[in-house]
Amino acid sequence: MNTVARRVASLLDQNTNKEARYYKSFSELKEVLDELRAVGKKIVLTQGVYDLLHIGHAQYLERARSYGDVLVVGVDSDALTRKRKGDGRPIVPEDERVNMLLHLRHVDIVVLRDVDQELESLIKTIKPNIYIASESTKDFTVDKKLAACCGEVHTLPPQAITSTTERVRQVSLLGADELANELSKQIPEIVRGMLDKIKKG
Repeated sequence: MNTVARRVASLLDQNTNKEARYYKSFSELKEVLDELRAVGKKIVLTQGVYDLLHIGHAQYLERARSYGDVLVVGVDSDALTRKRKGDGRPIVPEDERVNMLLHLRHVDIVVLRDVDQELESLIKTIKPNIYIASESTKDFTVDKKLAACCGEVHTLPPQAITSTTERVRQVSLLGADELANELSKQIPEIVRGMLDKIKKG
């Protein structure tokens, strides 16, 4: 059994098996997907950051998987996420985001996309039977040229009220509240210290 065939066989078992299911090389992934197509599997592709994984992500991926037999999830690297979303993101580093996705039962394959790897390049390499886009991805649209590389394109609305941006905002507010509470405890002591210095001064 050759390497590609072994990886395909590993994909079909129920273990996490990161070695068989995680790719950084688009060309290696293409070889595996070609093998899966040869046995009649319909390939679905979607893409995102998947920072602070939440129920909306899980339900979105479950729904995406329902369109075919094998769900490939493109994940933005840390560097690409910073470029797209700013210096404060991602909250969760790429290795952990990849591993979390590999533990979701509806995700078959994860591929990392870096700064120098355009989404168009991923789509053109994989040529998915179905590409699933999220309505909440504001900086990407599937144009006619790109749609020609896919069998079908579907756009899904958010699958839950929860969003990563809202979670980040809540955590930031919580941190600000804790800081304010701590400062309010320390300010009287700081003021007393300053007054004592002035009196002695």
